[in-house]
Amino acid sequence: MKTENESNANQNKIIESVARLVSDLCFDGEYKNHTEYLTEIFEHLLETESGDSRSLRIKMLSCIRTSKMLAKALEPFSDEEIQKACVQMING
Repeated sequence: MKTENESNANQNKIIESVARLVSDLCFDGEYKNHTEYLTEIFEHLLETESGDSRSLRIKMLSCIRTSKMLAKALEPFSDEEIQKACVQMING
């Protein structure tokens, strides 16, 4: 029983941490546009000699993919709805 309670407590901490991350992103501005920002930055990097690295390209694509997944997951909701839900989850 104790292990189960610890597991639930850890899950709650994980959810709270994700809520804090999303909340912080909302305060950071246009997080829904981060995919475009990353793509623009990476396109410029790829034109440089240091951008000609397979491992760097793989990391760039991974960042863009993660950013797209976050934006798609939050797309149906307004910034206000997201912020309100995050605050509620953080405060319990």
